Amino acid sequence: MTVGKRWIGALSLATFGMSIAVLTPIQVLLPLQIEAIDPDGKVLALGWITAAAAVVSIVVCPIAGALSDRTTSRFGRRRPWVLGSGIAGSAALVVLGAQHTILGVAVFWITVQAATNAMYAALSAAVPDQVPVDQRGVVSAFVGLPIPLALIIGTFVVSVVVTDQFTAYFTLAVAQLAFVLPFVLDPADRPHQPRQHRTRFRLRGSRDLAWAFGCRFAIQAANAVGTLYLLYYLRDVVHRPDPAQSVFLLLLIYTAGVVPTSVIAGRWSDRSGRRKPFVIVSSIVVAAASLVLGLGKTWPSAVWAAGLMGVGYGVYLAVDNALITQVLPSDADRARDLGLVNIANTAPQAIAPALAGVVITSLGGYTPLYLLAGACGLVGAALIQPVRSVR
Repeated sequence: MTVGKRWIGALSLATFGMSIAVLTPIQVLLPLQIEAIDPDGKVLALGWITAAAAVVSIVVCPIAGALSDRTTSRFGRRRPWVLGSGIAGSAALVVLGAQHTILGVAVFWITVQAATNAMYAALSAAVPDQVPVDQRGVVSAFVGLPIPLALIIGTFVVSVVVTDQFTAYFTLAVAQLAFVLPFVLDPADRPHQPRQHRTRFRLRGSRDLAWAFGCRFAIQAANAVGTLYLLYYLRDVVHRPDPAQSVFLLLLIYTAGVVPTSVIAGRWSDRSGRRKPFVIVSSIVVAAASLVLGLGKTWPSAVWAAGLMGVGYGVYLAVDNALITQVLPSDADRARDLGLVNIANTAPQAIAPALAGVVITSLGGYTPLYLLAGACGLVGAALIQPVRSVR
């Protein structure tokens, strides 16, 4: 049975709330907050803080997912984790806004990342819980769309509407709770398992899942390497007078590419029954966008790169998420397995800062950095081809 628009909307809103809380600070607030505290050491400080938070996320997400799979609450398996992690993450955001030391920023940003990754494990498992295979492409598109929309709206709010540091973080905290409520209040969450039927923790391998994991790792590495220092790139290389607002303009262009291509590709993928060709092409487009950004070094080239990245990443978001749900090895451990897959999202965030810092400072600046991002995209295209259980 297909899921309805109301359920899709509630899941999309919850994803939006989670995304606006975790992505907006990375793009604008954290770089500016760290720069205000330590102008000379901003690159290294931003790198190790985001890396430490990513390491914690790698641990938290699969554990929270496994616990969600075995939650026996009468409110379901997923909703208690979405609500609890939403409250914890929002509280950490409020405290983060009041920090004026590098250590304080690190501690509470790590807390925010841990909470949002616990929420991610529960939300991502809701798709294979509820959605039939022939609807997962289009549903994944509507679940993926809130990510770039959160970047745009969040960046606009903290760059133009609310520019005070504490107020900006507080606004994100309130928004997260408000947007997860429709999902928490929706009764469609899968009923809990009786305690006597709960499965033991176990690890089950899947060759196709391993290849899909590798593809996602490579694409997210390209994204992490290419976007982490975007604000500094626009300020120090392109010499934009207001780099924060320039980041917002690029995100606007990026989202204009994501929105139509994501929905169209998701629906087309469902109807054709094919996933791999979409993932391969989108990975190549992401790589091309990174090359344009690295070789251009001008504002017009950055604009073109943002549009190209949006087109490629829009297709990738919809179809790769659907593909991942089709290669999960166990129905009983969906959130656990998706939590493990989420390592492919978070591990690059741990590796990219250290790698990017070395590339920027030792190998000639931002051009080698974006060439590396392009190479990661091409690796992603290659790694999805060996998957056999999905066309």
